[in-house]
Amino acid sequence: MRRRQIAVVGGASEDEQTLRLAEEIGRLLVDHGHRVVTGGLDGVMAAAARGAKGSKRSGDGDTIGVLPMLDASAANPWVDIVVPTGMNFARNVVLVAMADAMIAIGGGAGTLSEIALAWQHRVPIVAIDVGSGWSSRLGGQFLDHRSEHPITKASSATEAVARLEALLASSPAHNPGFLARNSR
Repeated sequence: MRRRQIAVVGGASEDEQTLRLAEEIGRLLVDHGHRVVTGGLDGVMAAAARGAKGSKRSGDGDTIGVLPMLDASAANPWVDIVVPTGMNFARNVVLVAMADAMIAIGGGAGTLSEIALAWQHRVPIVAIDVGSGWSSRLGGQFLDHRSEHPITKASSATEAVARLEALLASSPAHNPGFLARNSR
């Protein structure tokens, strides 16, 4: 069975508490048998990948970095698989297309773009309220008519992963895009 790929998105420059949370998210995701997909650079992206590599279940291929540039050496040192796109901000489309679900932590305009793309493609989203950034503003909200359910809100790493697991196990009525995209 294919292991699910979970996008972890958030700001490239966040406070230490937010980075610790991202690291815990990365570790918990791999502990639950998932792979971690990030933008491959600094901040939340590096913290989530570092956490994933810190899991006792971690192995090669557990961290994937989708870079905005063509230079693979720009990836943070915890990325196993580097996807250099040369697409700048448009790389967010590739990141979302690779994701079975998303966890958003803080973040600015890039994170907002990733959340909006995930919403449009019916990728389940868990937004952690860290007190700032788009994840804090959008948790519990609807972006438009595309879903009967709002973006799932969480306040801790453990709660976020538990809610993510529930979303992944939920009925097709909650996430019709998931089954369609994963029935190939």
